[in-house]
Parts: sequence; C-alpha cells; structure tokens
Amino acid sequence: MSSKGKQKEKRKRLLFRWHKQDTELTILALPTTIWYILFCFLPMFGAIIAFKNFRISGGFLSNVFNSPWVGFKNFEFLFKSNDAWIIIRNTIGYNIIFIVLGIVLPVLFAIMIGLLHSRRASKVYQTMMFLPYFLSWVVVSVVGWAFLSFDKGIVNQMLVSMGSDPINWYMAPEYWPYFLIFLNIWKGLGYGMVIYLATITSLDSTYYEAAVIDGASIWQQTRFITLPMLKLVIVMMFILAVGRIFYTDFGLFYQVTRDSNSLFNVSTTIDVMVFKQLKSATVGMASAAAFVQSFLGCATILTANWIVRKIDPDSAMM
Repeated sequence: MSSKGKQKEKRKRLLFRWHKQDTELTILALPTTIWYILFCFLPMFGAIIAFKNFRISGGFLSNVFNSPWVGFKNFEFLFKSNDAWIIIRNTIGYNIIFIVLGIVLPVLFAIMIGLLHSRRASKVYQTMMFLPYFLSWVVVSVVGWAFLSFDKGIVNQMLVSMGSDPINWYMAPEYWPYFLIFLNIWKGLGYGMVIYLATITSLDSTYYEAAVIDGASIWQQTRFITLPMLKLVIVMMFILAVGRIFYTDFGLFYQVTRDSNSLFNVSTTIDVMVFKQLKSATVGMASAAAFVQSFLGCATILTANWIVRKIDPDSAMM
C-alpha cells in the first residue's frame, strides 16, 4: 500500500475511533434526544389522521387504524370554506407585521440600552422590558378586561368622565388589529432585545475605541460596527420567525379577545380555527389544518434559508 493510502486508512481509523469524551457527550445529549423522540418525532405519526375520517370509539391506535380513509377531503374543508381567506389573511398578515417589528424594535432598544453608561439603569430597563415575557396570556386577558370592560372598564370610565360615550370594545373590530399588534410586541420585545443585547455586549471593544480615535459619531459606530456585527443574529432570528409564519400565538388571538364572535374577521387564525374544530369533534379537519401549517412552515423556512444562502452564504443556517 502506498504512503498516501496508508495515511487515508489511518485517518479513517481515527475518524471512527470512540473516545471517552464521545461517551460523556453522548450521555449529556441523551436526555434531549429522548425528549425529541418522544415529543417531536413520535407525534408525527398522528399526521395520518389528516387523511382519515377519525372516529373516537376506543383506544387511540385502534381509532387511527379503524377509521376510514377519506383522502384529501379534510383538506378541501380548509380551502373551500367561506372563511378560508379571512383565516389565512389574518395568519400571514399579522405574522408579517410581527416579524418586521419583532426585529426592528428589539434591535433598536438593544442598541439604545447598550449605549447606556450606567449599568444599574441598564439592568433596570432590561428587567422592566423582559418581565412581560413571563406573563401568561390568561393574565393579560384579565388585565385587558379590566381596562376594556364595557361596564366597569377603566378606559370607558375615563371616556364617560370626559363626556364621551362608552365603547363596547369587544364588539368593535376596527380597534383590535392595533391592540393585538401592540400586545404581541409588548410581550415579546424584552426577549428579542436580550438576545441582541447579549451579542452587542460580547463585541470586541477595540473596534469602538478605534472608531472614537478616528472621530466616528455614535450613529457611525452603530451603522458601521454594531449593525454589521449583528447581521448574523438578525438573519438567524428572521429565518426562524419566517418558519412560523403560518402559526400564531393561540393565547393572544383567543384568550385576549375572549373568543368574541364580533371580532371573528380580525382575530381568527389557523390555530384558533384548529382549536374550534377540535371542540366540535371534527378531529380530521383540525389535523388537516395542522398538517398544512407544518408543511408550509417547513417549506417556508427552507426557502428563506435558500434565499439567504444565495445572497450571503455565510449568514445561512445550513
């Protein structure tokens, strides 16, 4: 065997040699692997329900195998429904706004807090902005009811004291797109800001010191140093957000609006529709809608990553 062949054989043996560190890393990754298998991969078997007229008569597996096949009839309901356009419009429309504002505002606030000289003030602002992220939508809906209730709501009491007529907010759909957008940004702003702020604080300070020596202003430092350094994180967050463009926060659109029928045209999304279908026992149709969500979400995230790879290969996720 030639020397080149021996080197190749030696490299192959080293590649497949199992070390003690490999065992430790495998044990460390085992709980996460088991969790993903149990809660992410095994439930994918349930996608078969989307192609069946699911009937509840016994155990889960017997229901799945004994239910008759209906092909794509469950999907026809989703696309031929009179409300299909409203549901899809709300889901995609809100998410486009959430993605844009969910990137621009956290980056803006992260840069602003990163420029603060007082560490105490920075910690206080971070805590205040991050706190809403931990609140349940049930809590937010109760607080919203305290403000917007027709009889005893704080807002209506203020309107009456100023000589105006009270507004039945839960029957006024023209206001709710603004409410929903505000609440989504308010609740998620702190989480996104912390991610970008962690990246900013880890940047090499010598870049900024050199820029100050050259006479660069704060705006120039932000434009030519901070934003380019944040590009990789921004692109990654954008791709992940685009992958969920067909999903919405169920608590925001169902709990906060208190499932008001008057707000159907501005608050019903695919997730809300799936939940309502499950309540009416049409499991196959709900499963079909969820299957479409998953398929389109996967296709969207792969497409977004492909586009990013074509524009800037270094910023792509894979």
